[in-house]
Amino acid sequence: MRMTFRGGDAKGIVYPPASKSHTHRAFFLGAMADGVSEISNPLMADDTMSTLKSCEAMGAEVDIGDAVRIKGGNLRAPSHEIDAGNSGTTLRILTGLLSMFDTECTVTGDASLKTRPMGPLLDALRLMGVECTSADNRPPVTVKGPNRGGSTEIDGSKSSQFVTSLLMVSPMLEKDASISIRGKLVSKPYIDVTVSMMRDFGATVEEDRNHYNVRNTGYKPAKYTVPSDFSSAAFPLVAGALGGPITVKGMDLSDLSGDGRIIDILRQCGARVDAGDGEVTVSRGDITPVNLDLGANPDLFPVTAVLLSAAVGTSRIYGAPQLRLKESDRIESTVAMLNDLGVMAEETDDGCVIHGKGVISGGEVDNRGDHRIMMAAAIASFASNNPIIMDDAECHGISYPGFIDDMRRVGMRMD
Repeated sequence: MRMTFRGGDAKGIVYPPASKSHTHRAFFLGAMADGVSEISNPLMADDTMSTLKSCEAMGAEVDIGDAVRIKGGNLRAPSHEIDAGNSGTTLRILTGLLSMFDTECTVTGDASLKTRPMGPLLDALRLMGVECTSADNRPPVTVKGPNRGGSTEIDGSKSSQFVTSLLMVSPMLEKDASISIRGKLVSKPYIDVTVSMMRDFGATVEEDRNHYNVRNTGYKPAKYTVPSDFSSAAFPLVAGALGGPITVKGMDLSDLSGDGRIIDILRQCGARVDAGDGEVTVSRGDITPVNLDLGANPDLFPVTAVLLSAAVGTSRIYGAPQLRLKESDRIESTVAMLNDLGVMAEETDDGCVIHGKGVISGGEVDNRGDHRIMMAAAIASFASNNPIIMDDAECHGISYPGFIDDMRRVGMRMD
């Protein structure tokens, strides 16, 4: 779908979608829990549907109504290869779960997903006695257990999803699991979300710096409400800073995911921000250049880069080399997006340098089918002198199905 975004004067209220990260975890935890779990306010989008279908393939019974009810506990090896679509979270968590079974299980995905590295997770599973095969440590991946638990170690410098996968399967194993993390652990807030949710479903997890002990207690069914997603809310919030005012409602301001940091980033950059009682209002301000470490908040990278493009002066985003392993190489694709829009920017190993001129020229953007690049480019139209044109605009459905409708509602002109 080809669309043209023309910016405008933004004003209104947005209710962001539920958290994709929390929804993935809740569905998998419900599938492993022995009984019926009820997941309220889940994100029903392309990626999370991949997770739900994989739960069904392992024998979980799923009923979708106002909430998603999952009857789990008696999981079995799937009878066919599982296609995770474009979802890296599904791919990585599912690979760990499939290691429970003493049958060969294969998970694959679309062309983009087949480029995603899996080496650190497969190496850690092998230390737990799991047979793992793949071409160049990328999907399709085949694992054969049973994973009996015990001690393992994993490189934490590539993706927090590998650690999440090991943690989530551990309560289901024959023995307690002891997981040691080597290297700098990236995106630590997402590990905190994983551990918190595991505990919500009855797991016992002990943490000591970069070491986790997980008891083999299994999971208990739970009623869980998925919070709103700050990584999605970041798009209308930045729109408020560039074309505002916009109010985002329904937020948990104490959310562990770490993406709530967008509030502090907006303040640091000069936007006017009022936050409290579950809502955040952002209005235009004089955007100023800053240097930011986004190692713990990589999902904020594309939209923060757009925000800093509206500043006058040089900004640097650093600390997030794991961005090169996302749906696209998000460092390369973000810088390419900015260059397409007339912004001077260059890549670094772990981020980028942006030479803002206060305005964006506009133009045609190749979003690489990456939902966060697409939405960030659309938001840039609020600071652009000319329209912004994109193919594959529908890719926002991966994480934020209502993005186009929400942006129209607050005044973005598009066709």
